[in-house]
Amino acid sequence: MTAVTKVFINGNSQAVRIPAAFRLDTDQVRISRNAAGDLVLRPIHKKRGDALLAALEGFDADFVAALEQGQREAQPVQERDAL
Repeated sequence: MTAVTKVFINGNSQAVRIPAAFRLDTDQVRISRNAAGDLVLRPIHKKRGDALLAALEGFDADFVAALEQGQREAQPVQERDAL
């Protein structure tokens, strides 16, 4: 699929209007020029674990130590009804 679109100036940068049919599901792209001189845009997707890692940065050392201590301690066997 191809389309013709507008090129315009946005501040000090040149910009290209991307039609809805080519909408990108990201807020960043990697741009390069191939041997034929064509511009190539590649979406940069956020890594799946980035949000989790960012959330974990909020835990202090005491909290992490308490979690690790809990992992080392044997947990009691749970009593359950027979199936």
